[in-house]
Amino acid sequence: MPSIRVLLVEDHDMVAEALGMALDLASGIEVVGRAVSLEEAAAETGRWQPDVVLLDRRLPDGDGIEAIGRLTTAAHGARVLILTGEASASVATKVAEAGGAGLVTKSSGLKELEAAVREVAAGGVVFAPDLLAEVLDRLTGRTAQPRGELTARERETLTLLGEGASTAEISQQLGVARNTARNHVQRVLEKLGARSKLEAVVIARRDGLLD
Repeated sequence: MPSIRVLLVEDHDMVAEALGMALDLASGIEVVGRAVSLEEAAAETGRWQPDVVLLDRRLPDGDGIEAIGRLTTAAHGARVLILTGEASASVATKVAEAGGAGLVTKSSGLKELEAAVREVAAGGVVFAPDLLAEVLDRLTGRTAQPRGELTARERETLTLLGEGASTAEISQQLGVARNTARNHVQRVLEKLGARSKLEAVVIARRDGLLD
């Protein structure tokens, strides 16, 4: 299996070096580059096309959460994992609404960080259980948006998302290429007005599209 390619966005040298060394030592994970600002992160993301962007929330030129959509677009669907010193429900909700794959605190152990990178690379989300419950409550309270009708294949895709399947697993289950599965997922998100897989599942459950 190819290595999980990680771009590290962290402006503190000692923190970045420690994180980079720990991830490079992990089997199947490769840190392909580092950035120290949001502007540099956008350029490096486009250059390296990482699978996961490990993004510090507080950077010299802004809030990392606000850059999630930009980085995801630059890397054609890379998963963004926020690194933060504050793991509150409000922060977690902002990450989910922006399309982030989760967050880990700077106080987390290196094994926990490694596990989080693997989880989001596989298509999962990473939020502490106590935060996830509140995130779901907050997202569920959002006003429903008009949307297009899902096709039969898109409904199958949504069902698999509800079961926690990654894009690779959806590809296998539906018997289609991974790019095709990724396109199905993107159309589901667009029709539901969601910015992440997690939010799509929340909206679908709220509106009775999933049991």
